[in-house]
Amino acid sequence: MNITFTHPDVFDKGVREGWADPRTDPAQIDWTGRQATAAIPFEVIDGRPVNPCEKTGIRYGRNELGHWGEQLAADAIVTVDTKAGRWLVMVERSDGHGWAIPGGYVEPGEDPEAAAVRELEEETCLNLSSVSRQVLPARYVSDPRASDEAWMVTVPVRFNLAAGGCNDLPAVVGADDAMRAVWVHADSYDALVDDLDITYGGQVFRAHQAMLRDLLG
Repeated sequence: MNITFTHPDVFDKGVREGWADPRTDPAQIDWTGRQATAAIPFEVIDGRPVNPCEKTGIRYGRNELGHWGEQLAADAIVTVDTKAGRWLVMVERSDGHGWAIPGGYVEPGEDPEAAAVRELEEETCLNLSSVSRQVLPARYVSDPRASDEAWMVTVPVRFNLAAGGCNDLPAVVGADDAMRAVWVHADSYDALVDDLDITYGGQVFRAHQAMLRDLLG
């Protein structure tokens, strides 16, 4: 079915707060620049962008996302290796989509690496601006808010902190659009899922599941 849907918040709250394209017709957008700077190439057919990686079930419109086409994000993957195992910083999203890696939109003209550092501090109060990190290749993420015409691509930035014991975990506090921030046991992806479920009754944000499986094993 060719379902058409854009959440009402996109037209109202999104436009007022500046995170949504004000144009309701994507054919009015000059796609040349957006295609040239896209992290993952995509087609535009009859003025409408085409998701390059999946069919989402929402053929037309933006679903819950504000932009048309690709939106670039950056995510901070922060781990600490202790005597008790490996731990990962995660935040509980305020939109009800579960537990995620700290991250968010890359602002126009902003470097994704800098965006990951900024978003991490905004959401967890953890400042790792002076800590060495590894910038990983941009990847498509299967975001539940996406459509066939609006999707997310993220640049993962990995920080691995050394520690000697469980008590050496840096303090994290949920802030901005994160309800809370915690260290989750993450020796493997399965261990992460189990800890979130048992300790917090939570689930991994769908957009981050494949990425965390790849990174944690």
